Amino acid sequence: MRATLLLADHAVVAEGKLYINGGGWSVTTGGAPSAIAVKLDVPWDRTNQRLQLRLRLVGQDGEPVVVSGQEGPQPVVIAAEAEVGRPPGLAHGADIDFPLAFQIGPLPLQPGQRYQWVLDIDGETREDWRLTFSTRPAPSTPTTYVVDP
Repeated sequence: MRATLLLADHAVVAEGKLYINGGGWSVTTGGAPSAIAVKLDVPWDRTNQRLQLRLRLVGQDGEPVVVSGQEGPQPVVIAAEAEVGRPPGLAHGADIDFPLAFQIGPLPLQPGQRYQWVLDIDGETREDWRLTFSTRPAPSTPTTYVVDP
Protein backbone atom coordinates (compact mmCIF):
# COMPACT_ATOMS: atom_id res chain seq x y z
CA MET A 1 0.00 0.00 0.00
CA ARG A 2 1.32 3.43 -0.92
CA ALA A 3 0.16 6.61 0.74
CA THR A 4 0.87 10.20 -0.26
CA LEU A 5 0.07 12.79 2.40
CA LEU A 6 -0.04 16.58 2.16
CA LEU A 7 -0.83 19.31 4.68
CA ALA A 8 -3.16 22.01 3.38
CA ASP A 9 -5.38 24.86 4.46
CA HIS A 10 -8.40 23.06 2.96
CA ALA A 11 -8.99 19.81 1.07
CA VAL A 12 -12.03 17.93 -0.22
CA VAL A 13 -12.72 14.88 -2.36
CA ALA A 14 -15.14 15.24 -5.24
CA GLU A 15 -15.73 12.79 -8.09
CA GLY A 16 -12.75 10.68 -7.04
CA LYS A 17 -10.29 13.59 -7.06
CA LEU A 18 -8.57 15.65 -4.37
CA TYR A 19 -9.14 19.40 -4.46
CA ILE A 20 -6.51 21.14 -2.35
CA ASN A 21 -6.18 24.81 -1.37
CA GLY A 22 -3.08 26.20 0.29
CA GLY A 23 -1.30 22.84 0.17
CA GLY A 24 2.27 21.85 0.83
CA TRP A 25 3.18 23.83 3.93
CA SER A 26 5.20 22.73 6.95
CA VAL A 27 4.98 25.79 9.24
CA THR A 28 1.74 27.09 10.74
CA THR A 29 0.36 29.19 13.54
CA GLY A 30 -0.99 27.24 16.52
CA GLY A 31 -4.78 27.24 16.51
CA ALA A 32 -5.11 27.61 12.72
CA PRO A 33 -7.51 25.18 11.03
CA SER A 34 -5.91 22.85 8.50
CA ALA A 35 -6.51 19.75 6.40
CA ILE A 36 -4.75 16.54 5.50
CA ALA A 37 -5.03 15.30 1.93
CA VAL A 38 -4.28 11.59 1.44
CA LYS A 39 -4.03 9.55 -1.75
CA LEU A 40 -3.88 5.82 -1.19
CA ASP A 41 -2.76 3.42 -3.92
CA VAL A 42 -4.61 0.30 -2.84
CA PRO A 43 -3.14 -2.94 -4.23
CA TRP A 44 -5.41 -5.19 -6.26
CA ASP A 45 -5.37 -7.89 -3.59
CA ARG A 46 -6.38 -5.43 -0.81
CA THR A 47 -9.59 -4.30 -2.54
CA ASN A 48 -13.02 -5.33 -1.27
CA GLN A 49 -11.60 -5.61 2.25
CA ARG A 50 -12.29 -3.33 5.19
CA LEU A 51 -9.37 -0.97 5.96
CA GLN A 52 -8.87 0.58 9.39
CA LEU A 53 -7.36 4.07 9.00
CA ARG A 54 -6.00 6.19 11.83
CA LEU A 55 -4.22 9.54 11.87
CA ARG A 56 -2.67 10.45 15.20
CA LEU A 57 -0.87 13.61 16.21
CA VAL A 58 2.38 13.29 18.16
CA GLY A 59 4.61 15.98 19.61
CA GLN A 60 8.33 16.47 19.22
CA ASP A 61 8.86 14.18 22.22
CA GLY A 62 7.14 11.36 20.32
CA GLU A 63 4.23 11.31 22.75
CA PRO A 64 0.58 11.71 21.66
CA VAL A 65 -0.75 15.27 21.69
CA VAL A 66 -3.56 15.47 24.23
CA VAL A 67 -6.32 18.10 24.26
CA SER A 68 -9.14 18.76 26.70
CA GLY A 69 -12.49 17.35 25.70
CA GLN A 70 -15.94 16.81 27.15
CA GLU A 71 -14.75 13.49 28.57
CA GLY A 72 -11.45 14.88 29.88
CA PRO A 73 -8.02 14.88 28.21
CA GLN A 74 -8.01 12.92 24.94
CA PRO A 75 -5.27 12.18 22.36
CA VAL A 76 -5.78 13.82 18.96
CA VAL A 77 -6.80 10.93 16.70
CA ILE A 78 -8.85 10.69 13.53
CA ALA A 79 -10.15 7.18 12.87
CA ALA A 80 -12.05 5.89 9.85
CA GLU A 81 -13.01 2.68 8.10
CA ALA A 82 -13.03 2.28 4.35
CA GLU A 83 -13.55 -0.43 1.79
CA VAL A 84 -12.13 0.18 -1.66
CA GLY A 85 -14.01 -1.62 -4.40
CA ARG A 86 -12.48 -3.05 -7.53
CA PRO A 87 -14.02 -1.33 -10.55
CA PRO A 88 -15.23 -3.62 -13.36
CA GLY A 89 -12.87 -3.83 -16.30
CA LEU A 90 -9.78 -2.79 -14.36
CA ALA A 91 -6.63 -4.62 -15.50
CA HIS A 92 -5.68 -7.48 -13.20
CA GLY A 93 -3.06 -6.39 -10.65
CA ALA A 94 -3.63 -2.63 -11.08
CA ASP A 95 -3.63 -0.39 -7.99
CA ILE A 96 -6.80 1.54 -7.22
CA ASP A 97 -6.67 5.26 -6.34
CA PHE A 98 -8.44 6.16 -3.12
CA PRO A 99 -8.38 9.87 -2.19
CA LEU A 100 -9.25 11.09 1.31
CA ALA A 101 -9.48 14.54 2.88
CA PHE A 102 -9.64 15.31 6.60
CA GLN A 103 -10.54 18.79 7.84
CA ILE A 104 -8.83 19.65 11.13
CA GLY A 105 -10.39 22.30 13.35
CA PRO A 106 -8.27 24.66 15.43
CA LEU A 107 -5.99 22.76 17.81
CA PRO A 108 -4.31 24.38 20.84
CA LEU A 109 -0.75 23.66 19.69
CA GLN A 110 2.23 25.12 21.51
CA PRO A 111 4.25 27.77 19.67
CA GLY A 112 7.75 26.93 18.46
CA GLN A 113 7.22 23.15 18.50
CA ARG A 114 7.49 20.28 15.99
CA TYR A 115 4.55 17.96 15.45
CA GLN A 116 3.86 14.94 13.31
CA TRP A 117 0.72 13.37 11.90
CA VAL A 118 1.20 9.60 11.65
CA LEU A 119 -0.99 7.45 9.41
CA ASP A 120 -1.72 3.85 10.41
CA ILE A 121 -3.48 1.45 8.05
CA ASP A 122 -4.64 -1.77 9.69
CA GLY A 123 -2.20 -1.08 12.54
CA GLU A 124 0.79 -0.66 10.20
CA THR A 125 2.72 2.56 9.65
CA ARG A 126 5.70 3.47 7.51
CA GLU A 127 8.24 6.27 7.65
CA ASP A 128 6.78 7.98 4.57
CA TRP A 129 3.27 7.91 6.07
CA ARG A 130 4.17 10.85 8.31
CA LEU A 131 3.63 14.58 7.98
CA THR A 132 5.97 16.74 10.04
CA PHE A 133 5.25 20.40 10.67
CA SER A 134 6.21 23.20 13.06
CA THR A 135 4.33 25.97 14.78
CA ARG A 136 5.67 29.50 14.59
CA PRO A 137 7.40 30.82 17.71
CA ALA A 138 5.34 32.99 20.03
CA PRO A 139 5.56 36.65 19.07
CA SER A 140 7.88 38.59 21.32
CA THR A 141 6.11 41.22 23.34
CA PRO A 142 7.25 44.76 22.66
CA THR A 143 9.15 46.46 25.42
CA THR A 144 7.58 49.66 26.68
CA TYR A 145 9.78 52.29 28.24
CA VAL A 146 8.31 55.02 30.40
CA VAL A 147 10.35 58.19 30.57
CA ASP A 148 9.74 60.42 33.54
CA PRO A 149 10.04 64.09 32.54
